[in-house]
Amino acid sequence: MQRRKILFLGETYRADAITWMNGLKEFGNFEIVTWELQKSSKTKWQRLLRFMEFYTAFFKIRTLVKREKPDMVIAERTTSYGFLAALSGKHPIAIAQQGKSDLWPENSISLPLKKFLQNYAFKNADLIHAWGPIMALHMQRVKVDMNKVMVLPKGINLNQFKFADKITNTEKITAIVTRSLLPEYRHEIILKAFAKIKQNNIDFELNIVGDGPEKSRLENAAISLGISEKVNFIGRIDNNVLPDVLQKADFYISMPTTEGVSASLFEAMACGCYPIVTDIEGNQSWIEHRKNGQLIPVDDVTALTNELIWAFENAAYRTIAVAENRKFIEEHANYSTNMKIIADRYHNLITEFQQKN
Repeated sequence: MQRRKILFLGETYRADAITWMNGLKEFGNFEIVTWELQKSSKTKWQRLLRFMEFYTAFFKIRTLVKREKPDMVIAERTTSYGFLAALSGKHPIAIAQQGKSDLWPENSISLPLKKFLQNYAFKNADLIHAWGPIMALHMQRVKVDMNKVMVLPKGINLNQFKFADKITNTEKITAIVTRSLLPEYRHEIILKAFAKIKQNNIDFELNIVGDGPEKSRLENAAISLGISEKVNFIGRIDNNVLPDVLQKADFYISMPTTEGVSASLFEAMACGCYPIVTDIEGNQSWIEHRKNGQLIPVDDVTALTNELIWAFENAAYRTIAVAENRKFIEEHANYSTNMKIIADRYHNLITEFQQKN
């Protein structure tokens, strides 16, 4: 396969970005050149500096394109980096919608600006990635040319995230959470549910993987709820270690208020964890209630408690469900298969544009 060069615009430290780039190198023989915004956006002052950096990024990216001469530009997010890709002066361009709509937070005063940036990116992109059906729905709603849309998750490495052939624990609930410690992931709802589990005299072990600004508050909440001895805040761990931790848990729990396509969910399903997640569109694409997992209304502690107890008491059902989930992941979210399809699509796009010019 001919070696070609791609300019990647996005945050290279993100797991999704790393998966995307590594897949293109492995299955497409691509060389990757990267560029990303350097300023943080944690405070108002930092957000102002980041906006100023974004405003001048056009010139930097144009200069980079002239120097590196990439065959293609790809960008994560259809707002910031997608807009910059559209201004790069280089085609073909592929952009990826990372969230349900990429228009977040929904009450932001910058929402009209983000809509403008996204519409411009959509119109000028040659290929638009919807990592799942929920993203494609948003694109349809805003009148995107769906002929340019590719609905396919990047997938996960099934050689790494192996199915755990284990005996389901019937003596206690063994659960894991692998989302960043951010407010939108509602870890406190999970802690409150396990406090109720304790009141029902059911033993449990809850492992919380990840880090974030909510860590201290959540640790204090576990103490206040009287369950700190049963909750392990493991922190951020290497992706090579994560499969082993997942394989030791029977349940995967995730209670976000919004969701795009969750690689964390796929990883858990691949490893044999039974998923209990929020009843929102991003999860409904993959989970059917009491068929291959359970769907919980947002912020409903009582429902989470009751459904977790029900699943715990129905071990035979869970055994069948997790086996079916592994089969589903193998068929629809296999990294080796999906990234080869994506890489081939890029090569074809580049060839088409070279022949035109």
